[in-house]
Amino acid sequence: MKFISLSLLALFSYTNMSAQAPVAKGVSRPKLVVGIMIDQMRWDYLYRFNDRFTNDGFKRLLQQGHSCENTFIPYTPTYTAVGHTSVYTGSVPAITGIVGNNWYRKDLKKTWYCTDDSTVVGVGSNSSAGKMSPANLWTTTITDELRLATNFKSKTIGIAIKDRGGILPAGHTANAAYWFDNKTGGWITSSYYMNALPEWVVNFNKRELPSKYLAQNWNTLFDIKTYTQSTADEKPYEGKINGEDNTFPHITNNLKDADKWEAFKKTPYGNTYTFDMAKAAIEGEKLGQTGNTDFLAVSFSATDYTGHTFGPNSIEVEDVYLRYDRDLADFLKYLDAKIGKGQYTLFLTADHAVAHVPGFMTENKIPAGVFDDEDVRKWVNEKAEAKFAVKNAIEKVINYQLFVDYTSLEGGKVNEEEFKKWVVTLLKQHPAIMTAFDLNNLAGTPIPAKIKERVTNGYNAKLSGDIQFVFMPQYFDGGKTGTTHGAWNPYDAHIPLLWYGFNIKPGKTNRETYMTDIAPTVAALLQIQMPNGCIGDVIPEVLK
Repeated sequence: MKFISLSLLALFSYTNMSAQAPVAKGVSRPKLVVGIMIDQMRWDYLYRFNDRFTNDGFKRLLQQGHSCENTFIPYTPTYTAVGHTSVYTGSVPAITGIVGNNWYRKDLKKTWYCTDDSTVVGVGSNSSAGKMSPANLWTTTITDELRLATNFKSKTIGIAIKDRGGILPAGHTANAAYWFDNKTGGWITSSYYMNALPEWVVNFNKRELPSKYLAQNWNTLFDIKTYTQSTADEKPYEGKINGEDNTFPHITNNLKDADKWEAFKKTPYGNTYTFDMAKAAIEGEKLGQTGNTDFLAVSFSATDYTGHTFGPNSIEVEDVYLRYDRDLADFLKYLDAKIGKGQYTLFLTADHAVAHVPGFMTENKIPAGVFDDEDVRKWVNEKAEAKFAVKNAIEKVINYQLFVDYTSLEGGKVNEEEFKKWVVTLLKQHPAIMTAFDLNNLAGTPIPAKIKERVTNGYNAKLSGDIQFVFMPQYFDGGKTGTTHGAWNPYDAHIPLLWYGFNIKPGKTNRETYMTDIAPTVAALLQIQMPNGCIGDVIPEVLK
């Protein structure tokens, strides 16, 4: 009997320990951390569409998890690459080196993409889309720190239709990052991670799910007359799906190859497909089943493509989120069954939000408008040539910053400080610009402290420009249809932040928190080091 009792005690102890990842004595961790980023999700969508969400998707996270209701982005520009980087590093562009989706390289006289890497080649495709890696990221990520903390026994995987959405969260030490390739219509990676796709990815690509989803066309989930949170279906300021029009039903089953994959990204099926890949990664890599805490960083890009095209007040965006809610519910149910309810930690946030379409705003008597970066560069250069007799004094306008060609000024014997003061004064005359300033004199610039802080956090001494401007509210660089993001304003910077699962305390936090607080909170949960450029703070209300 004594032997049987000891055996049962040992079995109980083993079962209890196996419910969490084995680590040092006195330390407990979830089996899996799932980081979900929804590209271009406004915080208010959680409540705007709430009445038609299921009980098992967003509502489950809101009711059973912890919601940080006032989470903001603490820098500009509020772009995709920067948002993904800042969530996973707990840092800002001034420190991470990721200052935009693209930025201007003065040393090379060219625009540089955030994940460009000419030293690697595509794996799964020979297109240029494969020449990507995290090489431009200066700091570690929370995924890197988990790998370091477990002596590289933990697995980390990044997944997104956009390369930057998969690569930057996964960090430098990731086992893999996967993204969508327009040439093959499937998932690819680069030689930074591996020399050949794993068999499970090859088999997943063979299923050709994007084509099967497009064959279904895209109609509204409910009767279109019930979409009362949206404008009318046909509006002149909404864009179009490639090769299609801007009204329901969207006929996608006969699109040509040139339009097919770009169109796919602008449908809710892009999100479903990403969830499919996330499940396949868990199965193929046995994530959450390795005996160590693993990390799946998954980003949903289709919401951004749809949002840019149609805008936040469109039926398309409302339908995308109603469908996403159902996909999310299905994914949570899958995690419960595969990993175990209470044995994984999940956070859900966004890389940025989005502005209303200017056409929608002016239609409702609210000031709004667009302008073009290149037009501003030409305008300043024409005025500069007339006043100072120098040509092309401004090399580039990008990320709300002007890059001055000091060689041109020197050749024309133009005083640098005098020139920059003149440009700042000129920019302030532009109807779309609220203010402008010399970035070397930011401390002395009379602008609200919150804007100054966000510009400071976005300013990188090695990579940023010389002069910055700030838009009037609801103005941005764009065209006649659709919308974009990038500004400091709440419509671009107020994002959702939901926590759920292992060691998460249910509730709601209304104090102001920041995107940069996510990584240190995950670090505290896992009892590991923060990323090496982290400036965020732990959110104590979230943790048990």
